Amino acid sequence: MNTFTKVVTFVMSGGERYSLLVDESTKLPLYYPNLFITTQIRNKSLSLSSMNSALAGIKVLLHHLGKQNDSLEKRFMAKRFFNEPELDGLRDTCQERMGASEADKTAISSLAAINKADSLVSKDTEYIRLTVIADYIEWLAQTLLIDNADKQVKVEIRRMSTGLKARRPPRKRRNLVSDVKGLTAEQIEVAFEVFRPASPDNPFVDQNVRKRNRLIFLLLYHLGLRGGELLNIRIRDFDFQKNQLFIPRRADQPDDPRTYQPLVKTMDRVLPIKDTLIKEIHSYILEGRKIIPNAKKHDYLLVTHKSGPSQGQPLSIPGYKRVINVVKQAAPDLYKFTGHQLRHTWNDNFSRMMDAMDEQPSAERQEQIRSYLMGWREGSGTAATYNKRFIVEQANEAALGLQDKISRLPEEKSNDRE
Repeated sequence: MNTFTKVVTFVMSGGERYSLLVDESTKLPLYYPNLFITTQIRNKSLSLSSMNSALAGIKVLLHHLGKQNDSLEKRFMAKRFFNEPELDGLRDTCQERMGASEADKTAISSLAAINKADSLVSKDTEYIRLTVIADYIEWLAQTLLIDNADKQVKVEIRRMSTGLKARRPPRKRRNLVSDVKGLTAEQIEVAFEVFRPASPDNPFVDQNVRKRNRLIFLLLYHLGLRGGELLNIRIRDFDFQKNQLFIPRRADQPDDPRTYQPLVKTMDRVLPIKDTLIKEIHSYILEGRKIIPNAKKHDYLLVTHKSGPSQGQPLSIPGYKRVINVVKQAAPDLYKFTGHQLRHTWNDNFSRMMDAMDEQPSAERQEQIRSYLMGWREGSGTAATYNKRFIVEQANEAALGLQDKISRLPEEKSNDRE
């Protein structure tokens, strides 16, 4: 009874991206999992990634039940709910990487060896799987027993769901010390050199690809954009007379050929761009982008240059990530480099600029300015997080300066004893 399933993602005629869980043997969508996705995820206007994440969790659940020749629907209709040992077993399955073969798992005897073999998922993935499955089994049990659920049954359904959520691993709380930080001054210098088109350290061969990738870096560095915002930029979004870029929210674009459309999670805003960057953008459009086949069929700024069926199409999320990964491998100083790290770098630079002003805006005003430029909703608290992070940095510098003044040992003294 082991059912093999897969998540299928497609684009509707109106541009909406949608996903279904399909039985691989029959090629038919599974009724209840997809009803859950439609009513509980899609109808709440959650993103495609939320749909895929939920379906991935349900897929793990069905894999677990399939190994035991068990049917979730028959079990719930018979009012057989998961007991404590069964919840433990389901939790254990949620820890497994689904790509790991059964032979690999049986050959490993210790937890340390399992981790070393990379057959366990991350704690975050395990947490998401258990959350999704807990919500799904509670919803399914209530849906199936809507006309036949007395008070005790409702208690049992709730116990099953909360019991599974209680088995989730603890999530690490974010703090100012361990948060991802921006690039150091030395790393920024390395990044500028690696992305420089004429640099011998540039890992990309094609000159037009080098120009496009430098533009990717400059837009992220100077504007602090998210990756989704970057990949969503259209030529029409630029006002070349005013040196401005409009960052809009526009999901489900029918003319975007990418199944996984990059999304803008932030608020609409207009960003000023300095002359040199505008010239570089204009140069790429007229010289680099213009000669790529099929690029004229749309006006997305960044396109795929590599020959093949996707040549000239808007640069995809995997394509963008490949650019970042190539740079990481080419420059040892950037081994942890991510596009989002440049957003942190922008915020670090913003904090330093505010701190260096003779007449500094108030903390509230700084937060308003930062929120607008980053596209955060005013009062969300996100801008305050970056303000606090800069305060921590200043506090560290002050503490070290104080130690240098009051804790210096006389140079002639030594701890060695003769």
